[in-house]
Amino acid sequence: MADTLKLVKKISRLADGKKSLRFMEVCGTHTVAIFRSGIRQILPENVELVSGPGCPVCVTNDDYIDKAIAYARKNFVIATFGDMLKVPGSRSSLATASAEGADVRIVYSPLDCIQIALDNPHKKIIFLAVGFETTAPTAAATILAAKARGVKNLFMLSAQKLVPPALRMLLADSQVKVDGFLLPGHVAVVIGAKAFNFLADEFKIPSAVGGFEADEILSALASLLEQIDGGHIEVANDYRAVVKAEGNIAAQKILSQVYDVADVDWRGIGKIPASGLKMRDEFASFDIERVEPIEIERVEKKSACRCGEVLRGIVKPIDCPLFGKICQPLHAVGSCMVSVEGVCAAWYKYGGGVFKW
Repeated sequence: MADTLKLVKKISRLADGKKSLRFMEVCGTHTVAIFRSGIRQILPENVELVSGPGCPVCVTNDDYIDKAIAYARKNFVIATFGDMLKVPGSRSSLATASAEGADVRIVYSPLDCIQIALDNPHKKIIFLAVGFETTAPTAAATILAAKARGVKNLFMLSAQKLVPPALRMLLADSQVKVDGFLLPGHVAVVIGAKAFNFLADEFKIPSAVGGFEADEILSALASLLEQIDGGHIEVANDYRAVVKAEGNIAAQKILSQVYDVADVDWRGIGKIPASGLKMRDEFASFDIERVEPIEIERVEKKSACRCGEVLRGIVKPIDCPLFGKICQPLHAVGSCMVSVEGVCAAWYKYGGGVFKW
């Protein structure tokens, strides 16, 4: 508690007399941690936190969900993390498909899928590989392990995304107004703090890698203010216990062995160059879209949902006309309300719309 009070006083002192500042926490885990710890309520009035596109479920396109449902309805076994079940596609969700008889199984790691494949040799198993740099190495390791064991009936439907290109996109967007970034500690564990050096070198914007406890978040916010106060812009590493400048070299090696970088679409944002991963040709036999491609009818949905703007920090969830009304966690319209790390879900659960920020 003493450290927390010191950090709060330090932030207040550094912010005193300065213009209004907007800091973006990129990661959904940070968003939830900030709400749980009440950090927004204890910050100075001129320091605002906005949430970015750091929830992988939230930025997964509806046509990806449509493909997963289509495979499920063709009697493939779909293995997925639980927060993907209710993500809306253009017409339905995996939860609905499961209720209608599709074989949809929740797993806690992609490695669990190897045993499912071995236990069901006459079925084709598809793991929904959705995530950022944090989870992508485990998916890559699963492919390597499956290949080594000669597993032939395990496949992946890939939608992994990379954080640094998304930050480039945000900074190139004239509608996005941020004065600094609170960077995701778990992503930096894999890719290293220096992977974000372009923020300081090219864009001259402060950033700080932070952990997920209240003191760690406050320390990173203090680092942002120190940079602004001192005029020295850098990528501060406030999570040194686990984040190194070079990152996890072994995890990076596994990623580069299995995946190539690709241009991919982000829900509500659009295509971002070099912001995703696709399997290299030597692992094509594990890529379900190349082994057994499936055609889906694209459906253009008209909705008042403002999830795309929320993910870019342009509006708050309470600015969306659907928030808390027809869009709630159990009946979500937009993907930001589905995942436990979704911005709208966090605002709904922890008091957005009640507190006046």
